[in-house]
Amino acid sequence: MRIPLQSDSGVSPTHAPPGVLPGQVPPPDAFGTDANPRVASPGSEAAAAALTGPQADGPAPHGMGMPGENAPGQSHWGPGPDGPQGPGGQMPWAAPEQGAAYPGGPGPSTGPVVPGQPAPAAPGWGDMGAPAQPSVVPGQYGMSSVQPAYGAPGQYGVPPQGYPGGPVQGPRGAAGYAGGPAPSLDDVPLRRATKAPGSGWRRAVHHMSGGAINPGMSAEERRLQELVARIRQPVRGDYRIAVLSLKGGVGKTTTTMGLGSIFSSIRGDRVIAVDANPDFGTLSQRVPLQTRSTVRDLLLDDHIQRYSDVRRHTSQGSSRLEVLASERDPAASEAFNEEEYRAVARILQRFYNIILTDCGTGLMHSAMAGVLDLAHSLVLISSSAIDGARSAAATLDWLSLHGHDHLVRNAVVVINLPRPGAPNVGINQLRDYFLSRCRAVHIIPYDAHLGEGAEIDLHRLSKPVKRAYVELAATVADDFGADHRHYRG
Repeated sequence: MRIPLQSDSGVSPTHAPPGVLPGQVPPPDAFGTDANPRVASPGSEAAAAALTGPQADGPAPHGMGMPGENAPGQSHWGPGPDGPQGPGGQMPWAAPEQGAAYPGGPGPSTGPVVPGQPAPAAPGWGDMGAPAQPSVVPGQYGMSSVQPAYGAPGQYGVPPQGYPGGPVQGPRGAAGYAGGPAPSLDDVPLRRATKAPGSGWRRAVHHMSGGAINPGMSAEERRLQELVARIRQPVRGDYRIAVLSLKGGVGKTTTTMGLGSIFSSIRGDRVIAVDANPDFGTLSQRVPLQTRSTVRDLLLDDHIQRYSDVRRHTSQGSSRLEVLASERDPAASEAFNEEEYRAVARILQRFYNIILTDCGTGLMHSAMAGVLDLAHSLVLISSSAIDGARSAAATLDWLSLHGHDHLVRNAVVVINLPRPGAPNVGINQLRDYFLSRCRAVHIIPYDAHLGEGAEIDLHRLSKPVKRAYVELAATVADDFGADHRHYRG
């Protein structure tokens, strides 16, 4: 039996068309359209219009249908110079856009696609055994019957029309918003929780309603918040306060402790009170004694490098106020002098923000010169008695005559009431006199806890007395932001 041979052209030599010798490559139209599906039949105008679009009259170009060659107007169906994609990056199997021709020519599509009906196949594909085009059903596999244009609603992340607040494309691609400027985080509404009242009927209503009814803070509580904010204002460097009086027994040490305790309890920084009384002061008796060190021990310590080194020489009260005691040894032959006070101040100003100095009753001793020279502000103590007021007035006169007039103008006068009830002296007249010479005047009511002369606990003070010290501290703190660089430090 003889087996027919197959030539390279894919045509059996025993079935060659007429006029073609065995082994010879037949012309493109020798077998008709059924032999090679890549070649459109010259006699089928419908097929030519469907696959290649309108073509000029005349013979087909040489090599039509051969591998590697494409007819004019016919898409490239295989890998070519542009890679697996066609020119411009278009894949040959990509879905054509609306109005575009099917692969094979730039002509229009064969007809509209009706939703729910199969798409008509291109003429000529049915005879070649090619599969028919699948029907395109709207909504199936995420496809639509009509390809929307870029930027249309619902396409490429663009929200549908009528979507509230939908972005629109502004100039240069900036995202704007219809009806106004682009939203900002600064415009986000914020409803802050109202602070619960701390006392009175407001607190009772808030407690009984389980927090559902919050009348808010009273005017008194808001006033207290303002005072606390003034006390907490920042300090430029360190701030030195001198507390003095010419007459003893008027509450100078008590005022030093009360003012310093308010500062240390409300503020978060370090506050210290120094006993600069050369005549055995009692400041250290107002706090729990934690060490036997005094100002002289601090000066003799050659290893002061950090805060903990200074803390070894101080005692601290319940309000976090630290106290540096004065020399209490009766055998001491020399009193605390100016040079020693300046040396102590240089050490303390490295580690403390507020330094209060409890001065002695005299103005002529050596340490007082250094205290007044380094002080930023002055707190002058007076009693409600006439003799106490006259001593305070004499102190202001002496300071003005000895080059400390700036301390007089910036001074705060404190009038301590020695007993409960109304004083026998007109307090308003005393206030008016000192206001004519100083910055402010504060009156501290009598308190039994302060009258004990022992350790001071702010929680045991009466409400009016504690409020009076808070107002005093706020007045002194108003000078924290002033520039004191012209003072020698």
